[in-house]
Amino acid sequence: QVQLVESGGGLVQAGGSLRLSCAASGITFSTYDMGWFRQAPGKEREFVATISRWASTRYADSVTGRFTISRDNVKNTVYLQMNSLKPEDTAVYHCARSSRPGTLSRDDDDYNYWGQGTQVTVSS
Repeated sequence: QVQLVESGGGLVQAGGSLRLSCAASGITFSTYDMGWFRQAPGKEREFVATISRWASTRYADSVTGRFTISRDNVKNTVYLQMNSLKPEDTAVYHCARSSRPGTLSRDDDDYNYWGQGTQVTVSS
């Protein structure tokens, strides 16, 4: 059974930090890119960050310098460290596994396994 389970979301004041985790099971993890996406109410889902098997990374412009994606291939877990949070970061954050290894894609169509998401709310 394929599972991607996110955790670590919550309510934080602007300027604060959160660390999201996504634990994978039932799928091959270590050889695939893993990504984080987010969706705010009334908005399209948008790319946040992605990481390759070799720990190469790519970020959305809106989070560059504030967010850091990392992975632990022993624990089959991907992380998103979020610092200097802003109210506009409020969204449901989803992790996903890419179907195109090594591409560091920003396109959610290139990701074929998704978690249910974790809510992040940043108050002003």
